[in-house]
Amino acid sequence: MTAYEKAVKIAQALSNKLGIDIKLIEITDVTVLADYMVIATGGSSTQVKAMADEVEYQLEESGEKVSHVEGHRSNSWILLDYSDVIVNVFNQEARAFYDLERLWQDGKEIDLTDIID
Repeated sequence: MTAYEKAVKIAQALSNKLGIDIKLIEITDVTVLADYMVIATGGSSTQVKAMADEVEYQLEESGEKVSHVEGHRSNSWILLDYSDVIVNVFNQEARAFYDLERLWQDGKEIDLTDIID
């Protein structure tokens, strides 16, 4: 699975769990950390955890294992590192505070209109 295909699958998994304001940002030309950054918001700590769990489940079903997870106990921000794709699932307050879209504004935002519901 390519990094782009993985990022799209992640966005779809987040959408399936009713993720809010899902963003897919290509960061290939900005950093060596990853090729894509996926950012989404959950309406509650329970939803944040459910969204992260769904991403892990869907990718594991496709043979992709997460290389590192941060924040699973806090449920305000969970980071899933798939090496070429980094996933950030926030609650609303944490997303506003960290404002990752501003930090990665030099990346290219991918239009998800035809990709997710």
